Amino acid sequence: MQIYKVGGAVRDRLLGIPFSDTDWVVVGSSADEMLAQGYRPVGADFPVFLHPKTGEEYALARTERKSGRGYGGFTFYASPDVTLEEDLIRRDLTINAMAEDDEGQIVDPYHGQKDLQARLLRHVSPAFAEDPLRVLRVARFAARYAPMGFSVAPETLALMRELSESGELEALTAERSWKEISRALMESRPDVFIQLLRDCGALAVLMPEVDALFGVPQPPQHHPEVDTGEHVLAVLRECAKYDQPLSVRWACLVHDVGKGETREEEWPKHHAHEHLGLPLIDTINARFKVPRDCQELARLVGEYHTHCHRALELRPNTLLELLQSFDIYRRPQRFEEFLAASEMDARGRHGLEDREYPQAEYLRGAAQAARAVAVQPLVEKGYKGAELGEALKRERLNALKAYKENYAS
Repeated sequence: MQIYKVGGAVRDRLLGIPFSDTDWVVVGSSADEMLAQGYRPVGADFPVFLHPKTGEEYALARTERKSGRGYGGFTFYASPDVTLEEDLIRRDLTINAMAEDDEGQIVDPYHGQKDLQARLLRHVSPAFAEDPLRVLRVARFAARYAPMGFSVAPETLALMRELSESGELEALTAERSWKEISRALMESRPDVFIQLLRDCGALAVLMPEVDALFGVPQPPQHHPEVDTGEHVLAVLRECAKYDQPLSVRWACLVHDVGKGETREEEWPKHHAHEHLGLPLIDTINARFKVPRDCQELARLVGEYHTHCHRALELRPNTLLELLQSFDIYRRPQRFEEFLAASEMDARGRHGLEDREYPQAEYLRGAAQAARAVAVQPLVEKGYKGAELGEALKRERLNALKAYKENYAS
């Protein structure tokens, strides 16, 4: 039995950056031998074991053969006679196909170190094109390592394009797709992830609603970048710069999809794009089985982000309706995330990235004024049921009128 450290831990150590997870491959062993040594099996499709003390994953060296569509369409073969080189060749990228022995020696049969130095993301073998999930994985790695100067090798981009055109991407499960998309959006350059998916044709398959935004113009006086797709990429860059959570990044990705529905003769204006986008946002959320918090925020940002931009112009009753829509009394954090997403939208415009956004602070103050209205005095006056609700609404509206007047003065 020989044990090697493999994958990301080897790659990131060579790059000199921190890593948290360590994966191991075991050559010359069997499932029975691993069980006898106390390892616990976890792999349903292929033999993966947890170390009895550290809990780290140890996988038997294996080969694989395409046997169906999608990410799961493979037959695996694990045996003591499978070599390390045979195990490594089935991996996606050369920089992920290196191993390290217990003396720190690097085993690099597919020139991963050379590609690390050249800052290239290159596939290991033509078998890359058998797994559609690799399109998303490579785009995610590109988003992670773009600040270090990494790019995708032209021949690998060509294979990603082949996969995108093959129909294989449709075979990916919603869960697998969302896992890669959500991880990629949290990388340091999420815009690179979306751009690369577009470059290889995958965005048109996975998120045609977002892909449709590229080439759609906006009024240059409000959007110097003009192109709606470019605006979305800029907003994602701002999200990363301000370290926004996943829910905000997801909302920002889909907030403007309604602009793809505008008829060309109406360009560059996009009347009612907020409402046009809502069914599209619902469709995208359902397609990837997006977690509820991300779904809800995406829908609210899509519908109300222009309200936020015009916050200082809103009448008190419109302001109250906006606050009620977010249930600011029980869900204050969701309203904060809405303000963050709207601010990222405002900053994601060429040349306007550093402009102040007083609307967020104004709405924060309005929410505080509405929350400050106490219920108990109204109860003591005898209000109850629907009448109490109406009285509470009137008091909150009066509080917002006073807040608006004081703010203006």
